[in-house]
Amino acid sequence: RNQFEGKIKSIKLGSVMAEVVVAVGDLEFVAAITCGSAKSLKLKKGDTVKAVVKATEVMVAKD
Repeated sequence: RNQFEGKIKSIKLGSVMAEVVVAVGDLEFVAAITCGSAKSLKLKKGDTVKAVVKATEVMVAKD
């Protein structure tokens, strides 16, 4: 797995889904997870977490 350790920059809770922004160096990863998952993981701004990216979920483009 491709794992990137970073800190939670922000969390926006919706009615069903949560948007979690993870800062990794100069990059930001945005994850959409269920609010239930965000609550069960007790995620909060500033927490150190890992952004895990499945290789099959990454698209490559060329200009």
